[in-house]
Amino acid sequence: MMLKRSTLLISSALLSLHLHAAQTADAVAPEAASGFASKTSVSADNFMVAAAHPLAVQAGYDALNKGGSAIDAMVAVQAMLGLVEPQSSGLGGGAFLVYYDAASQQVTTFDGRETAPMAATPELFQDESGNPLQFFDAVVGGRSVGTPGTVKLMAELHARYGKQPWAGLLLPAQATAQAGFAVSPRLAGAIANDKDRLSRYPDTRNYFFTPEGEPLSEGTLLKNPEYAKTLATLAREGAAAFYEGQIGRDIVNKVRSVKDNPGLLSRQDLANYRIKERSATCAPYRQFDICGMGPPSSGALTVGQILGIASHFDLKALGPDSAEAWQVIGDASRLAFADRGRYMADTDYVPMPQGLLDPDYLAERARLITQGKALQKVSAGEPHWEQAVDQADDQSIELPSTSHLVIVDKAGNIVSMTTTIENGFGSRVMSNGFLLNNEMTDFSFASHKNGYPIANRLEPGKRPRSSMSPTIVMKDGQPYMAIGSPGGSRIIGYVASALIAHIDWDLPIQQAIDLPHLNNRFGPYDLEKGTAAERFKAPLEAMGYKVNVKDLNSGLHAIHFKDGKLIGAADPRREGMARGN
Repeated sequence: MMLKRSTLLISSALLSLHLHAAQTADAVAPEAASGFASKTSVSADNFMVAAAHPLAVQAGYDALNKGGSAIDAMVAVQAMLGLVEPQSSGLGGGAFLVYYDAASQQVTTFDGRETAPMAATPELFQDESGNPLQFFDAVVGGRSVGTPGTVKLMAELHARYGKQPWAGLLLPAQATAQAGFAVSPRLAGAIANDKDRLSRYPDTRNYFFTPEGEPLSEGTLLKNPEYAKTLATLAREGAAAFYEGQIGRDIVNKVRSVKDNPGLLSRQDLANYRIKERSATCAPYRQFDICGMGPPSSGALTVGQILGIASHFDLKALGPDSAEAWQVIGDASRLAFADRGRYMADTDYVPMPQGLLDPDYLAERARLITQGKALQKVSAGEPHWEQAVDQADDQSIELPSTSHLVIVDKAGNIVSMTTTIENGFGSRVMSNGFLLNNEMTDFSFASHKNGYPIANRLEPGKRPRSSMSPTIVMKDGQPYMAIGSPGGSRIIGYVASALIAHIDWDLPIQQAIDLPHLNNRFGPYDLEKGTAAERFKAPLEAMGYKVNVKDLNSGLHAIHFKDGKLIGAADPRREGMARGN
């Protein structure tokens, strides 16, 4: 790869907007804690974009400012994110997009999730004895690469909802790839932390490291002419160049020829890939409807279950300073995650209960919670089925990376999109200037347990279950908020907690995002290191929890509709920002 770089000191006003929110702790209500540079919400009258990097926000803002639609801006933002935040998302990955169409006043969703190659079998991530592989033994290389969906999602939605020429929307990222961009603190830290895996293959070694083999440092000017060339090809030929042309042939050749760990992706897999429009999954909470992605995402169902169970407790009276409030939220999350592990998967392949969001069922689950005492044992419930089948609990691993963006255009159309290549830097396999996903490792490595099938087992053509939770909140039939986050399976808790903080505790959306994280999925309670959340350690332990204090690096972005204004908010834990007009 002919990828050039030079080192320079960066002091521009643009870069100064985002260099301080990388890997430290939260600094905002309800109690100040040292660490993150604080961020302020942004107000606008006409349009708004919030995303994970200032250059991506600028690209989206420019598209909107020229009269473009929310989908136009999404194309520009995603193309730029794939360049400047390559560890999180890009052309080699997939995405879920929740869309509000202002003309029809309807919420719908678009599934751009990767699919398993048709040659894949349930035993793909097992050794010769049938035992699951170690996670990174499965991830690094071509074996973990699923059929990418992001490019087709961008192209098909642009054809349906776009107003500006396709080629022009790719031009900002193309120009930045040619001229170079400054490596951010977050990207520099991610490269250093993944040095051994990321330097395994020549393409990534040449791109992310100096000639001496050192990780690129913050402020390095990084150019990517191959990415620029890819975008120029897509500008001329559209998505066909990716799914039927030379770009796709290059991807398949790279995946199948990776040393030590080749994959199964084929040209036919690319040619057969389809975006799926699916009905939104909506759950009531207080006076709101929380709408998001149904299967193969577990996001909307699990967020909906957490909120539905928690609604049976007076969280407003307890408040954010109450350990009992977090105990209720934590146990509601554990109960929801138990159902997620047992039942949720790609419903094009496996049946699923119809009653997961039934109010009576959630009331039954809520009765298992005793305020002030941690649940000792949590298992999946028995929601209503039309034709029940026996299934075993899932055994997949989902580590945090990913990116989230929210956009509102002048006409009132809304995009809430979570986009990913799964693990940081995906499969560590690079083609045509972008990284390829490791989405296949979101499947359960085991296909059966105790003789029962696992819903999220790997099958040819299937889409792996996800925790991505792009969300649009409705009130009285009108948009109220768009929100979402990266963060692996903790995404669900980040989104649910932010909604509770805003709806029940009356925190403005920026403060709701800033709130220190407490997150419980499987029993142990995770508290955000270096924040006011640490003060809950002793009371939660007294209730019976094992408590871990660790970095919980969300990337929440939100736009709130309030009094005729758009209020944008970005997570201080990352480099993102909101901008509107």
